[in-house]
Amino acid sequence: MIDLSFWLLYASTVFIVSIIPGPSMILALNHGMKYGYKLSLFTALGNTVASIIQATIAIIGLGIILTTSTTLFMIIKYVGALYLIYLGIKLFKTPFHLEEKKLSKEVKKKNLFFESFIVAASNPKAVVFFTALFPQFINKNQNTIFHYSLLIIILALVAFTCMMIYSLSANFIKKIFNKTSLSKYFGKMIGSLFISFGIGLILSDNTRKV
Repeated sequence: MIDLSFWLLYASTVFIVSIIPGPSMILALNHGMKYGYKLSLFTALGNTVASIIQATIAIIGLGIILTTSTTLFMIIKYVGALYLIYLGIKLFKTPFHLEEKKLSKEVKKKNLFFESFIVAASNPKAVVFFTALFPQFINKNQNTIFHYSLLIIILALVAFTCMMIYSLSANFIKKIFNKTSLSKYFGKMIGSLFISFGIGLILSDNTRKV
């Protein structure tokens, strides 16, 4: 029998951690403002797929390998950090326009999906976090494929929801920006945030903790 209070606690925990602004959420906000919430569905989907993969790795025990292998952790850490810095420089240098761009929708969807997927997947701390989180909601009586699957499914739904909250919020922010001169600085602000995230990840001494 499913314990509703147990799963509400788990979903709430995941939501609180996921909704905190980070590279993925800032990207969702950026895509929501530039392309609208409909195309941002692909941004949310890219993040969700990466989260599912990371959660699965943690569930099957490979997360332990990551937390105990300094070399592997550092490789993923620096690749992710460099990509965030690259993305930040790209956003900083690219003129930002709030009106939707007349690009091929097929190409745009792929770009949004993979950009979000890479930003999420290149964060090794996500696997470390999942490795620390899941044991709190698993015991010997819950050691089943069904229980593990439900953990991942709920996590995916929460991750997708959080991304869309940012994307939908961007639609309201967009209206405010259209009435001011702030739009010309938005790309630089978002780019600076991504560069800061990347540099912060490189300089972080606390690489083995969540």
